[in-house]
Amino acid sequence: MKIAFDAKRAYQNATGLGHYSRSLISSLATYYPENRYFLCAPKLTSQYDIKNLKNVSNLVPTGFFSKRLKFLWRSNWVKRDLINEGMQLYHGLSHEIPVGIQKTGIRSVVTIHDLIFERSPEQYNKIDVQIYRRKFMYACNNADHIIAISKQTKNDIIDFYKIPEEKISICYQSCNPSFAATISEEEKNRIRKLYDLPERFFLYVGAIIERKNLLNVCKAIHTLKAKSSIPLVVIGKGGAYKKEVKEYVSRHHLESTVIFLSETNAAKASFGFQSSLDFPAIYQLSQALIYPSFFEGFGIPILEALWSRTPVITSNSSCLPETGGNAAYYIDPYSVDEIAAAMLHITSDKDLAEEMKVKGWEHAQNFAAEKCAAQVMQVYLRL
Repeated sequence: MKIAFDAKRAYQNATGLGHYSRSLISSLATYYPENRYFLCAPKLTSQYDIKNLKNVSNLVPTGFFSKRLKFLWRSNWVKRDLINEGMQLYHGLSHEIPVGIQKTGIRSVVTIHDLIFERSPEQYNKIDVQIYRRKFMYACNNADHIIAISKQTKNDIIDFYKIPEEKISICYQSCNPSFAATISEEEKNRIRKLYDLPERFFLYVGAIIERKNLLNVCKAIHTLKAKSSIPLVVIGKGGAYKKEVKEYVSRHHLESTVIFLSETNAAKASFGFQSSLDFPAIYQLSQALIYPSFFEGFGIPILEALWSRTPVITSNSSCLPETGGNAAYYIDPYSVDEIAAAMLHITSDKDLAEEMKVKGWEHAQNFAAEKCAAQVMQVYLRL
């Protein structure tokens, strides 16, 4: 079978949507080598290396106008290339499919990661909400099948867009297999020295936006100052909300306790950091991942932590109990006291921390790359 993917995020996104795209494409190519896979990429970058995937090829804009209007090529004109290549199936990996693909005879699948902009439109630009809604609704209504990455997302698609339940399959995502590797003490020491990491620290990974709730984590750190001096290492970028968080940090003299690692010269200059290659070691050096998000579609850092045998503190809401299973320590994300109590409990109870590491590794097996690829392939084969 010839299968095409929207590969914009695979090549241009270093976070969640990019990780999903790269992990799924690589897994399908590895476990189902009998197929040929084509990456529809408006722009090729070093973010994704496919040279070892012999059954994967790039499909890029070639015509005069396609090269200059790449957004139109991706959203519409790519259909001509799909037809010329004899493509049998197209998978929009991040909420979109080409306009009119349902008229080409090429079957289509779209992955919907979340509908957070529908649940919390006040956190988005009004124009962006309208654009997202139009694209998402078009994809849901016109794709032959929809993949939701969690039960929460499936329920939201049904509730907001009135899509029949039988048109939606839940296919969980995996993460980069490098997180499952046990990092040597020598390598962890190198990483600690390279980024000047504390001997013990909590870890936050994700965009610094209101929904991710970093401010309440910083408030918990402040609450714990008299009982614990373990700092927080933050990996992620942000805008206005990050400024608000940093103002709180400054006002409460937490500059040496809340470390914005992504801002450091070492991180900016390191290919290992910018490409996430050093992240498994950072996870494994940490005491626990803190991920008290108010709402998520899946929560990939939780899965990365589980594979890394790193304890997880996360929210008891949205899809996060799906991802964390019986392995995470659940808190009310609105409660600073609960977040602080969880941080203190994990670092003071070694038996609990070890139990969480074991349970985390066991639960992570449900999201193994081979299992996740098999779920998606079953969707393809049913079309």
